Amino acid sequence: MTTHEGTTTDTAGLAVDVRGLRKRYGEVTALDGVDLAIRHGEVFGILGPNGAGKSTTVEILQGNRARDGGEVSVLGADPASAGRARRSRVGVVWQDESAPAELTVRETVRQFARYYPKPRDPEDVIALVGLEEKAASRIKSLSGGQRRRLDVALGVIGDPGLLLLDEPTTGFDPAARRQFWGLLRRLADEGTTIVLTTHYLEEAEALAHRLAVIAAGRVVAEGEPAALRRRYGTEATVEWTDPDGTPRGERTGTPTRTVAELASRFDGEVPGLRVSRPTLEDVYLRLTGQEGQDGQDVQGSQEGGAR
Repeated sequence: MTTHEGTTTDTAGLAVDVRGLRKRYGEVTALDGVDLAIRHGEVFGILGPNGAGKSTTVEILQGNRARDGGEVSVLGADPASAGRARRSRVGVVWQDESAPAELTVRETVRQFARYYPKPRDPEDVIALVGLEEKAASRIKSLSGGQRRRLDVALGVIGDPGLLLLDEPTTGFDPAARRQFWGLLRRLADEGTTIVLTTHYLEEAEALAHRLAVIAAGRVVAEGEPAALRRRYGTEATVEWTDPDGTPRGERTGTPTRTVAELASRFDGEVPGLRVSRPTLEDVYLRLTGQEGQDGQDVQGSQEGGAR
C-alpha cells in the first residue's frame, strides 16, 4: 500500500489493493468502506444496482476522481498521486465513445499510440480486436459493436497492465455481446488484468474469475461465481404436477429429501418433476435486497446518482 505520496509498499502480488475506500457526493455516500484485492492476470467483476458506486470505484482506480478516505494501490502506486508513466499502465474503456467520428480506425489507433511511452503496434491491436477489415473505414460508418471494439483497442494500445471496463456491453444485442466476450477472453489469455463493471449477470458469470457485489456503497459479498451461488443460494426449487394437473412448487434446503418424499407419494415417477438450483441472478437479487421485488431491472443501463 501507499505510505505517503510517491512511496509504495509491497501489495502481495496484487494488481489492485483497496482498503476502506470512501466517497461522498454532498449528502450521498457513494462508497462506504470498500475493500478489494484483485490479483494480477485476473478478470474481476463488480456488480451492483444503479447508484451502488461501481463507476465511482472505477474512476478512483483510474485516478480520474479523488477519494475522501481509504487506501488505494493500482499496479503498485496510488492513482491519486501517480505520474504519467504509472497512469499510462492503466487502460480504460468508458461507457461513452471517445474516438473522433471523421477519422479512420487506423488513423485513430495510431494517433492514440502516440500518447504512450511504449505502445503496442497499432496494426497488431487492430487485429486483436477484430477490425482488420475496417481499418480504413471512418468511425462514423462502424456499427455499435465495432465502435466498442475500437474503444477497447484505444484502451489497450498503451500496453496496460490493468484494463478497466465500465459497463462495456450496455445496449449490445446478444450476438454482439458474445462476440465482445470473446475479445475480452483473448485479452485475459494474454495476461491483462481486467476489472469489469456490469449489470449483466450472465456476462459476469461468463467472464469473471471472481466477483464483488456492491450495495449501498459496501461490498456485501465477494468470491468466485460458483462459490457465491453455493454460499448465498442455499435453497433449491422443486416443482411437480399434482394428479389433477395443478402445478406445484416448493423452495427447500433439502431438495433430495423433498424429491424422495414426492416419489413415495406418487409411487415412483413424479409428474413434471423439475429441480432448479439458485442462479447467480437469484443470489445477486438477495444480496442487494431486491429479491421478490417486481419490475426490477437487473440488466439496467447507465448508473445514475452516486454512480
